[in-house]
Amino acid sequence: MGAIAGEKRGLLERMDETMKEDKILNVAYGSNLNLEQMAYRCPTAKVYGKGMLLDYQLLFKGREDNAYATIEPKRGSKVPVLVWELQPEDEKALDYYEGYPRFYEKKEVNLYLETGERITAMVYIMTDEVMERIQLNLPSRSYLETVKAGYGRAGFDKKYIEAALGVSGKGGRCDEK
Repeated sequence: MGAIAGEKRGLLERMDETMKEDKILNVAYGSNLNLEQMAYRCPTAKVYGKGMLLDYQLLFKGREDNAYATIEPKRGSKVPVLVWELQPEDEKALDYYEGYPRFYEKKEVNLYLETGERITAMVYIMTDEVMERIQLNLPSRSYLETVKAGYGRAGFDKKYIEAALGVSGKGGRCDEK
């Protein structure tokens, strides 16, 4: 009886690991931090955890007064993130919302959650395909308020937004990696 229970436990552990690998995890750092917007856009998405994306910085890029959040590699910087567990239909909805693949591309990143769990997750990062989108600029007031609301609900320090506004508003160069 003990051997069968041990085999069953081993099988359940392997199934649990397989199920973990099948999850679609998405890193949110901008408007997708906003719980109300995500509930509307991706009704089956669930918050999986919170963490810090290391060696990236938050920026705003786009047209003047109409820029959107993105991240870029920058050694020593960090960006607070919310991680969503998505269903395939949620990912499709986000692809549409983010303008994938022309406006944002998808990349995989590794990070640790506050719980200590190490994960690999997908993140949308603005492409440099459309020239008017790669300019550092300030976001619209409504977009910025959406991002700030998400930061507030997640309990993130808004100093990261302020830093991004400072760099993006100056049109500063951020190509130091």
